Parts: sequence; C-alpha cells; structure tokens
Amino acid sequence: MTNTLNQLTARLLDSYAEIGAINHIDGANLPDKQTVGRITAQLLRLLFPGYYQDLTISGTDELARRTGALLEDTARLLERELQRSLEYAPEQYEHDAGRVARELTGAFLGKLPLVREILVTDADAAYDGDPAATGLDEIILAYPGLEAIAVQRLAHELHKLRVALIPRMMTEWAHSRTGIDIHPGAKIGTHFFIDHGTGVVIGETTSIGNHVKIYHGVTLGAKSTSGGQELRGAKRHPTIENGVTIYPGATILGGETVIGEGVTIGGNVFLLQSVPPRSLVYYEEGAVQVKRKSVAGADDGSDYSI
Repeated sequence: MTNTLNQLTARLLDSYAEIGAINHIDGANLPDKQTVGRITAQLLRLLFPGYYQDLTISGTDELARRTGALLEDTARLLERELQRSLEYAPEQYEHDAGRVARELTGAFLGKLPLVREILVTDADAAYDGDPAATGLDEIILAYPGLEAIAVQRLAHELHKLRVALIPRMMTEWAHSRTGIDIHPGAKIGTHFFIDHGTGVVIGETTSIGNHVKIYHGVTLGAKSTSGGQELRGAKRHPTIENGVTIYPGATILGGETVIGEGVTIGGNVFLLQSVPPRSLVYYEEGAVQVKRKSVAGADDGSDYSI
C-alpha cells in the first residue's frame, strides 16, 4: 500500500505541475469555505436571535452577553477572511489590507439592524402569502426561502463594499442548504417571498421591486452568456417591478426585459419580452398570451400573444 500511495503522490505532483489552472499553490491565501459557512451561520443567529441555537435565552442580561460574544467572534472571523479576500484582489482597495479589513468588518456589521428591518417585511410577506403558515416561528424555522433571502441580503451588503469571493461563497452556502440560487449582486426590494423555493435562480443583475412573490423553479436569467467575460458588468437579467407574482417553472430572460407592476406570470411561461403593467401572462394553444387586467382585477378582454 505504501508504494502505491507513493506512486499516486508522484502522479498527483506531476499533474499539479502540468495542469496549473485549477491549482492555487504559492498564491495569496484564499477565504476558507468552512469558515465563511460558519460566519454565515453566526450572522443568521444575530439576525434571528433564539432561532438558530439550541439554548434558550432567558432575560435581557443573558441576551446582551451572548449577543456581544457572538458579535465579537463573528467580527474576528470575518476580519480575517476579509483580509484574505483583499490580498487575493488587492486592486479592489489600494491601502493596507489589514486596516481595510477592519474598516469593512465594522461597516458591514453596522448594517445588521437595517437588514433586520427589511427581513421582517419578508417574513410578513411569507405569512400573508401562505395560508398554510401557522406563524412567524414556522416561517423562520422551516421556510427555505426566508433563509436564502436573509443570506442574500447579507451578501449583497458585502457585494456593495466590493468584497471579492466571500459574498458569492455565502450565497452558495445558502444554495446548498435551500436549493435556491440568488446572486449577491441582485437588487431586491422589501416584502419578498419565495414559496417552496427549490430550483429558483436569480441572476446577478436582476432588479426586483417591492411585494414580489415567486414560486419554485422560477429562473430570472440572461438571454445568452456566449459573450463570456465581455458581458461582465452589463445588465443581463430582467427587471421585476412592484407587486408581481411569478408561478412555478416560469423563465424570464434578458436585461432589457421588464415585467411591469402588478403582473401575474403563469406557470412554465417562457418570456424574452417585456410585459406591460397589470397583465396576466399564460400559455394557451401553444403561444404565450397576455391579458390586461382591469383595476378591479378582472380582465378587460384585450388579449394578444407574444
């Protein structure tokens, strides 16, 4: 066995020398996946005290002590991983990585109360939008959509601070747990509800308004990625305006595609074009149909296919 392992070691070393593209040897330290996952889990505990831990919190003093200790440990871990990120992508900031990492840690953690203010609207939207929900406890403990949204809102704050790697690592941590893939660059308004959630994909340049509800299997994607890196930074994903509902399996593609306010998208609809406000979109006779809604919510008879 020893000889076999020695031979395999030699073969792997030869492979490392010949195929360098997937090595990171002698390079700057990278953020650690396990530690980023731990940081993300601890941030969820800070956002939802009492829900992501196995010990009961009793009294204000104990809450203050535990919150302070958890925040201190999270800050310590995050600062180290941010420094690694800055060393990996030094062009993002031109100053000392250690000092900038401390400043970014403070700036990011200072956003936690604001993130909580938005998340309570998401939890309320889930409760209002799902008659099967028994209360906010069930939603926080058992609804994957809220967890994925919470992590994305955290990662989005780091994304806005131009932090490399870590925001995407956080949302992929949530993706692996929930089956919901939301890029940290996506801009999402208040009262956002993902029902069921499995298979949802929301791309980097997606813009989502307030009071939007989407179901499992929905894709908000790009028309094409054939341009590769030439498309970096371009608006590739759709804009979803306020009050839109998108039913399971719908696919909406393109940076110029705008789904107007109050639109309802039926299940399995495939869209490459914009839809005017207050419309119902559905399949009929092999074509996508658009029916304008009246103010009262009924159709006004103006149908057309796209």
